[in-house]
Amino acid sequence: MKRFALAAVVVALGTTAFAAVKTKKVEYKFDGVTFVGHLYWDDASKDKRPGVLVVHEWWGLDDYAKMRAEMLAKMGYVAFACDMYGDGKVVDHPPDAQKMSAAVRANADVWRGRAKEGLKVLTDFEFTDARRCAAIGYCFGGTTCLQLAAAGADLKAVSTFHAALPKLKPEEAKKIAAKVQVHHGADDKFIPAQAIADFKKALDEAKTNLDFKEYPGCVHSFTVPKADSHKIDGMKYDKKADDESWAAMTKLFEETLKK
Repeated sequence: MKRFALAAVVVALGTTAFAAVKTKKVEYKFDGVTFVGHLYWDDASKDKRPGVLVVHEWWGLDDYAKMRAEMLAKMGYVAFACDMYGDGKVVDHPPDAQKMSAAVRANADVWRGRAKEGLKVLTDFEFTDARRCAAIGYCFGGTTCLQLAAAGADLKAVSTFHAALPKLKPEEAKKIAAKVQVHHGADDKFIPAQAIADFKKALDEAKTNLDFKEYPGCVHSFTVPKADSHKIDGMKYDKKADDESWAAMTKLFEETLKK
């Protein structure tokens, strides 16, 4: 009997050991453009679980966004790192990033439409509980998540990191059903004070649940370890703010997605 019991334990441990985060490249289309995103999930369970859309910075769908999606998968979510530029394009030079992000932002319908299509890939995945989804984004990606929420997307929560804050019309702000959490560097000179004031006012008047967190001494891209390598004045990593903002996002998702 002891021998059989020991064998059962070994089998159980072996099963656990082989369970790991899986990733799958997904090609999808919107308005004639092909996009390439990446799904992440832990195959230890075959049950449906909450989903999180991850939207990249203005550089494109790079390893940083994928790393965040993998972190979320390890926490028990299905995560989809979507592609907002098409063909999984990634650039290294700020002028190129500015050009690509500006092209998307120029047309709100295209901008929101691409984000919606990314969310659809997430919600259509077999292990995603489409009733419990959230979105996170960095810089351009954070703004994209706010645009997605303002388009009436079915999201329980949105968490943004060093995002530009869109100027929303009253009717757009009222469409936001998600709890919104904004992580902002208090010394971020890229985000005008007036834009912050207008954003807060719009969400306040719409009675949207907003948690606006400021991190003293932090500038743009404070959650990105490689931010310093671009040698751009006003972009710098801050580990303390990175850890604190991720912990706050984790708590938000526990409150909104795991109930």
